[in-house]
Amino acid sequence: MRTNQNELRIAVFLPSLAGGGAERVFADLSGEFAVLGYSVDLVLASAHGQYLPDVSARVRIIDLRAGGVLSSLPKLVRYLRSERPHVMLSGLDHVNIVAIVACALAGGRTRSVISMRSVPTAVCAEDWSVRGWVILQLIKNVYRFADSIVGNSSAVVHDLDRFRHIPARKIAVIYNPLDINRIVLLSHAQVDHPWLAEGTTPVVLGVGSLAVLKDFPTLIRAFALARSRCTCRLIILGEGPDRAALESLVHELDLDGEVLLPGFVVNPFAWMKRARVFVSSSLTEGCPNALMQALACGTQIVSTACPGGSAEILEGGKWGRLVPVRNSIAMAEAIVASMGETIRLNVQERAADFALATIAREYLQILLPSRMSVEHQS
Repeated sequence: MRTNQNELRIAVFLPSLAGGGAERVFADLSGEFAVLGYSVDLVLASAHGQYLPDVSARVRIIDLRAGGVLSSLPKLVRYLRSERPHVMLSGLDHVNIVAIVACALAGGRTRSVISMRSVPTAVCAEDWSVRGWVILQLIKNVYRFADSIVGNSSAVVHDLDRFRHIPARKIAVIYNPLDINRIVLLSHAQVDHPWLAEGTTPVVLGVGSLAVLKDFPTLIRAFALARSRCTCRLIILGEGPDRAALESLVHELDLDGEVLLPGFVVNPFAWMKRARVFVSSSLTEGCPNALMQALACGTQIVSTACPGGSAEILEGGKWGRLVPVRNSIAMAEAIVASMGETIRLNVQERAADFALATIAREYLQILLPSRMSVEHQS
């Protein structure tokens, strides 16, 4: 595992590459850092997950072979002492806490840059748990020891204002990146489902974990109202603990045969491109990956104006319709209006603002401030 200590190395620490939005973001960023000429280690508590085959060959994967993030701490400390990366980037709150502690225990030679992916107080309020409450307390007391903190929306950063002991100079806003070329390429792939064939009934699409924070019950109720005014079907891509409850609601509203829950889909972009309207029904979002991906696919957007970055991405409604959270009537009206549009917004214009190369360079300004300052001057 020994490398040239004169080599400037960036470490990116994650639990695994198992199907989450943060995992996709950091796998893409790792590859882009390597394209830009940096040595990159993708350090995984356990090297498994759907995105593992997508990691660039230029990125070195370090498998800590641990049972979980907390149990990976001793091995992570050994890695930091051995390899001495210049900086380590991490994402997800429980991962960030372990990363900060590991950098301290390793002797402080590696800068710790953490990325916040959600609005912590909103998540705790909407989906309270003992684990979530404990993590929130740790955020309040541990995050101040990070060298830099990146929030993936202004709303995330504003939530840190509650924690007055974190200096503003440590905090920056960088939105999630989009690998637009890859998304557009995959969006043209064939989808073997009759609902998405050309000339069939228009589809309303939701994407995300079948869990509380995505609030798919409101989307299903909104769809029930919308279909009484226009012809459409509903597809929700994703898997999660609320599947049985959602299926029960579909049956209760007499929507069997009109709502499809196909589970996790490896290529959601082909479904997005063929949908008439994409709906984000979330109660809170740090920076909504699926919504941004739908923009890149050219799909019309309806979203809740929830605590977080959704309204920011849509620039207050410029690029899609915003509705209040938990309001199925307003959501239904927005769906019907979007279905009836004859002139479609060129939402891909907005997606271009989050191109992977652009966002990666913004991260490098935080990860390697002295190096990027020199390069900028030259």
